[in-house]
Amino acid sequence: MIAERRNWIRSALVRRLDGAPLEWFDETVAMVAAGVPDARFASLISMASRHARRRPAGIDADECAAAASLVDGWNPERWSVLDLLRVGLVLAREDLEEESGPRAVIGAIKFGDLGELVALYRSLCLLPRPDDYVWQAGEGCRSNMNEVFEAIACDNPYPVRNFDDVAWRALAIKALFIGAPLWRVQGLDGRLSEEMAHVALDLCEERRSADREIRPELWLCVGVFGGERALTSLEHELEHGPAEGRRGAALGLARAGQSERLVAWHEKETDPEVRATMELALEGRCTQSEFAPLQPFQK
Repeated sequence: MIAERRNWIRSALVRRLDGAPLEWFDETVAMVAAGVPDARFASLISMASRHARRRPAGIDADECAAAASLVDGWNPERWSVLDLLRVGLVLAREDLEEESGPRAVIGAIKFGDLGELVALYRSLCLLPRPDDYVWQAGEGCRSNMNEVFEAIACDNPYPVRNFDDVAWRALAIKALFIGAPLWRVQGLDGRLSEEMAHVALDLCEERRSADREIRPELWLCVGVFGGERALTSLEHELEHGPAEGRRGAALGLARAGQSERLVAWHEKETDPEVRATMELALEGRCTQSEFAPLQPFQK
């Protein structure tokens, strides 16, 4: 399976690099496969920036589908060419199923700069021995660099498969705090809980008491777990919130299983975009992906 992932990476690079950069990649892959000291491995990850830039790779739909067929949830849509290069070097290691492989990857993470960290955290979903990286992945979620946080939290199946409930809840709530695109957290809809809903509603009330708007994506964290407290808060947003807030609250009300209440709000709503969102929600289209168009938080 790792060989297929390596082949996907190289095929993607062949479409985007040629000449000296691709030659360097092939030579370096061979070097890493033969075995290099951990410090040398980390330096090669760093040196990749001399041969590619962090420009968007422009991974197309067919390439994304091929990636997802190799690893369920693998989504390189937003990767850069430099990410591809660096992840290719990680996958080149022949010891990823032994203790030495994770040790070298974690060592590279500990000393990596922002760009290196983004690529390394994105690679975790492709590596064997996922349990070896849980603590380090948690560190990525605690990073004060938003790009690093999003590399592990968004478009990445690693957290939903490997984080315990505490780490998972912390990831979701931090995304709300820092404005990360929560709708891109894979598996969110399947791991809601009373505890997550409670913390999200606390945050909602704190923001209202400070006279600050509520992020539409906050309602992603509630679902059917918020009880009457959530319904009261949702209807407050539908009554007093801005258009984007009302759209998010409409989706939230549908996610709470309150179609009858949503019908009543639809009859009163005058904004055409909000009404359109309500109609989608009444059709059952209220999964996390439906929050993607809600501005200004789309990324």
